[in-house]
Amino acid sequence: MIYFDFAATTPLDSEAAEVFVQASTEYFGNSSSLHDIGGQSQELLENCREELANLLGVNKKGLYFTSGGSEGNFLAIEALLSAPKKPGKHIIAGMAEHSSIHGVLNRLEGYSITYLPLNSSGLIDIEELERTITPETVLVTVQHINSEIGTIQPIEDIASICREHDIHFHSDFVQSFGKIELKKIAPLVSSCSFSGHKIYGPKGVGGAYINPAISWSPFFPGGSHERGFRPGTVNVPAIAAMTAAAQKINDELGQSHDRFLELRGTLMEALDPIKEFVHIYQSDSDSQLPSIIGFRISGIEGQWMMLECNRYGFAISTGSACQIGMQAPAKVTQALGLSLQEGKEFIRISFGKTTKREDVVKLGETIVDIVKKFKN
Repeated sequence: MIYFDFAATTPLDSEAAEVFVQASTEYFGNSSSLHDIGGQSQELLENCREELANLLGVNKKGLYFTSGGSEGNFLAIEALLSAPKKPGKHIIAGMAEHSSIHGVLNRLEGYSITYLPLNSSGLIDIEELERTITPETVLVTVQHINSEIGTIQPIEDIASICREHDIHFHSDFVQSFGKIELKKIAPLVSSCSFSGHKIYGPKGVGGAYINPAISWSPFFPGGSHERGFRPGTVNVPAIAAMTAAAQKINDELGQSHDRFLELRGTLMEALDPIKEFVHIYQSDSDSQLPSIIGFRISGIEGQWMMLECNRYGFAISTGSACQIGMQAPAKVTQALGLSLQEGKEFIRISFGKTTKREDVVKLGETIVDIVKKFKN
């Protein structure tokens, strides 16, 4: 089986795995314990916090460790709403946000929520965002990189608008952390979230940053860990392994981008024989993560195409793995204004460290063969 679903999750890096085992055996103490063994664990934890804060370009006092991106999104939004910059009950969100964002917004009572679609390039319309703001708007939440089509939202512009109107700005960084440079962007948001398993770290660990100037209140009462941000013993070994993976992937950002750009071109070339049926959703190169390709093939349901590719030994997806169990088209298809039938045709291919050019060619040729047999 050749894996083309790196946007969903990645294999654990071998060096990160070694760090996990070492931390589990040598730094096993509870980081909140007052004895020396707990102190060693606490020291390792704070070293990781400092290193990850440096990679993001943010103050380490605002960095909190979580179980992953979904929990980070939930707790960050709850924290911001506990300390709004002004009175109000209006929230603006991207229509194509991750299901964890929709989950927290759906449970809020007393708030009105405006969902912004994406334009034909897969981007939020900045002018429409500004028009949507009211005196009641207290929060904007827009993901940095869409997990299904890989478009990169203009975070700097959105952050500037939010500052001008005294609005908190949360951004889901799960697909951008470890994929593009974030040092200039992360300090601009009120909060952001990231995850370990998208960058060859362990599953079940991630983080959230909240600007330390915000005096938020904890969602879970009485929690003593992570300065009250969340309950539960801190998973220091997983955090150490995630930090090791983050250091490694950030060192490779430039060369990875160039390689993924080349692989993207290779797939486009391989799909050329069926180009009249292929509809790719993407932006220009400056606003596009090259490792994620979201598209549909006219007349062929994405789930059927995914199962056919699986039968031929290729793992692709029909969108975010957190959405698939709901048996609904990827949210990005609704945000792009596609019909229900067109949305069901959506598939996603994503590249990673182990993706080889020859495997991309094989995948492209296989998809072409599947489509030709289906059409005939």
